[in-house]
Amino acid sequence: MLTLKRAGVVLNLALTLVLVSSVPALADIYGKVDCRQSSAPECQLDAGTSGQGTNQGNAAHKPGHTGSGDDSAASEFGCRYVQVDYQPPGGQPEGPGGWFMVLCSPDGKDPDSHGPVWVPAGANTPPTMTPAQVAQLARKQLRLPAPSIAASPSGTQLVHLPTWLWLSSGWSPVSATASVPGVSVTATATPTSVSWSMGDGKTVTCAGAGTPFRPGSDPKAPSPDCGHTYRISSASQAGQAFPVAATVRWTVSWAGAGQGGILPDLITTTNVSFRVAESQALNHSG
Repeated sequence: MLTLKRAGVVLNLALTLVLVSSVPALADIYGKVDCRQSSAPECQLDAGTSGQGTNQGNAAHKPGHTGSGDDSAASEFGCRYVQVDYQPPGGQPEGPGGWFMVLCSPDGKDPDSHGPVWVPAGANTPPTMTPAQVAQLARKQLRLPAPSIAASPSGTQLVHLPTWLWLSSGWSPVSATASVPGVSVTATATPTSVSWSMGDGKTVTCAGAGTPFRPGSDPKAPSPDCGHTYRISSASQAGQAFPVAATVRWTVSWAGAGQGGILPDLITTTNVSFRVAESQALNHSG
C-alpha cells in the first residue's frame, strides 16, 4: 500500500511494483547556470539537484546571477583592432584607408571577431562597431537560469493518473547590455516554450511555464495546459525511473542606437528522474 500526497489530498494505492530506492524530491530540483555563449547558435545547459549541488552540463558554464549586466566600455571586452586584407562584395570604399577586424572578448581570452570595418586613413579614433556587432557582445553576457522543475504528484508518478508539470522558476525575460564608444545595445532573452521529454518515448511541448497543482483541485484531473499521463510503469528502466528533461527555448532580440533585430535562439535544460508505479486500485480521502 502506497500513500501518495497531492496538495493535501491523500491517495491510498495498492501497487504491483515494489520500489527499492529513492530519488530526489522534485521540489528540490533547480538550477542557475551562466550561459556565456560561444559561436554556437544555441547554448545547452544542464542542472542537477540542489541536494547534490551539481551541474551535469558543460563544466565551462559557471554559476551566476540572473537579470541584466551592464558592460559600459570597450576596454572591458579587451577590444583591439587588427588590419586585414578584405575585399567587400560591393567594392572598396573611396579614398585611402584600410579594413580592420575588431577582436573583443568579455573575459580577455579567446577573443571573438567582429567586422571587418573600414577605417579611413588618418582617422584619430578607433573604428566603431555596428549596433549589430555590439548586440552579439550583449548576447554573450546573458545569464540564463536553468528551469526549475515541479510536478504533481510530488514523488512517485502513477500509471493512468495525470501528472501536472510546471516550472517553479526560470520563466522570466533576462537582459544584458554591452557598450563600446558611441554604441550601447541591450539584448533580451524571452522564454517562449518548454519541451518535456518524459522518458517513455513521449514529448510534451507547452507554450508557458505550466500551471501549479492547487489544494482542492481534483487529483484525477489533467493539467489545463501542461501535463502528461504515463501508460506504462518505469519498472523495467535503469534505476526503475524514467529520465525526464525540460528544455526551455528563448528568443533573443536586441535594441540600441536606434536599431534592433533578432539573434539566434537559446535553450536551457534541466534533467530529473520520474518513478512511475502501476496501481491496481485508486481511492482518495481527506
